Amino acid sequence: MSDSNDPMAEIRASFFIECEELLEALQDGLQALDDGDEDPETINIVFRAVHSIKGGAGAFGLEALVRFAHRFETVLDEVRAGRMSPDSDARKIFFQCADHLSDLVRISRDDGNLPDDETASLLASLNGLLGDAGIEEEDEAAEEEEIDFQPATLSLDLDLGGDEDSDVPDLPPLDSLPVAAPEGFIVRFKPDNDLFETGNEPFHMLRALDELGKCTVTCHLDDLPDLDTLAAETSYLSWTVEIETDVEEAEIAAAFEFVDGLCTLDIKKKNSDEVAPADLPQAAKPAEPISENVKNESEETAPQAVAPQPPGPEEADAAQELDPKPQMAQKTQPSAAKQGAPAAAKSVVRVDLDRIERLVNLVGELVINQAMLSQSLERSGLSPHSDAMNGLEEFQRLTRDIQDSVMMIRAQPVKSLFQRMSRIVREASAAVNKDVRLMTEGESTEVDKTVIERLADPLTHMIRNAVDHGLESSEERIAAGKPEQGRVNLTAAHRSGRVVIEVSDDGGGINRPKVLQIAIDKGLISADATLSDTEIDNLLFLPGFSTASVVSDLSGRGVGMDVVRTSIQALGGRISISSIPGEGTTFSISLPLTLAVLDGMVVQVADETLVLPLNVVIETLTLTNKDVEMVRPGSHVVRVRSGFVPLFDLGKELGYREPVDDHEGSVVLLIAHEDGGRAALIIDSIQDQRQVVIKGLDDSFYRAPGIAAATILGDGQIALILDTSDIITNAISSSGVAVSPANTGQTA
Repeated sequence: MSDSNDPMAEIRASFFIECEELLEALQDGLQALDDGDEDPETINIVFRAVHSIKGGAGAFGLEALVRFAHRFETVLDEVRAGRMSPDSDARKIFFQCADHLSDLVRISRDDGNLPDDETASLLASLNGLLGDAGIEEEDEAAEEEEIDFQPATLSLDLDLGGDEDSDVPDLPPLDSLPVAAPEGFIVRFKPDNDLFETGNEPFHMLRALDELGKCTVTCHLDDLPDLDTLAAETSYLSWTVEIETDVEEAEIAAAFEFVDGLCTLDIKKKNSDEVAPADLPQAAKPAEPISENVKNESEETAPQAVAPQPPGPEEADAAQELDPKPQMAQKTQPSAAKQGAPAAAKSVVRVDLDRIERLVNLVGELVINQAMLSQSLERSGLSPHSDAMNGLEEFQRLTRDIQDSVMMIRAQPVKSLFQRMSRIVREASAAVNKDVRLMTEGESTEVDKTVIERLADPLTHMIRNAVDHGLESSEERIAAGKPEQGRVNLTAAHRSGRVVIEVSDDGGGINRPKVLQIAIDKGLISADATLSDTEIDNLLFLPGFSTASVVSDLSGRGVGMDVVRTSIQALGGRISISSIPGEGTTFSISLPLTLAVLDGMVVQVADETLVLPLNVVIETLTLTNKDVEMVRPGSHVVRVRSGFVPLFDLGKELGYREPVDDHEGSVVLLIAHEDGGRAALIIDSIQDQRQVVIKGLDDSFYRAPGIAAATILGDGQIALILDTSDIITNAISSSGVAVSPANTGQTA
């Protein structure tokens, strides 16, 4: 990486951040093309993404990245021009090139070793798409760009003066003839503040103009304030460039392509009829927007330009040719309506994650102090209608708003994670020679950034397993009456205050007899054990369990799934499996939206203060003995309206006390289980409902079942945050009473 003292280091870092957005747009565009999108703008988006990466890489001398992006861009230009229609094989090459371009960006950012062999292989594939003619044309164009052509002066010895014996009429001397105005343009350029925030520099645009022809550059300092009032983040300078060139206006505008919308830009043809020399200084004043200057000039010259009769078609075309600014203004300048509504433009500020983490920690401390203040005022015996209590309510509301706002800053859509999984599917399917398509849904679902980063590895493993052993081979799928192309679905959605991510395939499902036999052979269970389908499926999460008969580059279904479950549990999440033989398998991951703050219910159990996530509590009940039925000794169910729900003593399940014998007057929480079922937990009392700050337990602490994290209450007391699903799962295993389905309320 660049030295931190290097003034270009920050700009270089901004370039690589910008590359992430461009690569995301590239993947979106290619996916749209692969889905059959025939909109020309789609290929334009793909082309511009590669072109922008190439241009930025050239500014930093990343030659390998520039060379690969240039050839990729050339092929995309063929598609954009309609000279090539990409088939399925070409689209696969495009995806591979996009993946490799992402690798080159990452390696260039980290100053790693470039994969020259892979680059050469993909360049050969791109050359195959171009064909020999396309490659020769590109090479010739590159050579022509390098030629420094100097026109030769041609002198003709002709006597143009008058002569008595000559039939040629007298002509005026050459020096008295009118000289045609030189071809060229006048460019007025004023950067906005946002231009510098995106890592761009006017120097690069001015240098690009200088390469197009002879330039005369004037920098205007009229708006530059005194040093004591100068603001470093404000743009004060503007430039007027007179360029003599034979290139078209579009090529002039291309020099400002990277800052489109980030500057005020006006390009005019340079000729005597349109621009008078006296007008140039006035038009170039940076204190006024260029669009206003152009408007004023038009208004001043309008009476002289209007003819008594309507102009003919030829005159209209000539007028349009002399004044190209309507087209240019449409491309580079916001309309008057947009200028009047600045709220439509969104500005983005990039902030280091460490600063956000510090802000989150401070908000957590604010929540704790707010709880302490609330508890102190309640103990003081003040009237609920006093000014202090009213102020406390307002303080609580503001604390909640601040907390929600900070959580929104940390929240990010899972789109970037899903795009990464698209590459995993392509690589895994190529490794096992299967035709697989990834279908995604819910890419805009937002979740905590930390959750996204730590979810990448387990999700990658699950995707590879789905491709390798979840989906059958093409021959097996055809024999089973399925489409030859396998499908892996990746979805995300918000449910009950949590985010649920599912990985499913349309393969053959879990071979439960095989899984059971492997578990018996490995000594994981006894030969006479009777297990349900769910219990057999959960054997895949045992350490070292594998259904793969042959070791391959990709893990067999179940290999390392214990690591996947551990990673999910470390995020406060849960993972479950459902499978239908012959139809496929679904892995469902349930995760908290944030790892910082949650809404909790504070309860008392055996003189211990505990916190349960509020989103899992359906309702509270007060029991009578006639509501409780015993299924077998030590196992009870409770009647809830039209059905029965399994009943568990939370104090007994946590080892705090012996089970309660008399249920009369006991307080019960009706809990929603992760699979949609319900169960009831007996507690002693409910103390409060409040926001609590999640404090993760250090690895040195014993990982007790059912304990997710800890928190600090308003009185300074430490309380454990419970994982109710883990508690209920362990209770079911020991009691044999199944959780009732949510729709019937009956025990299984």
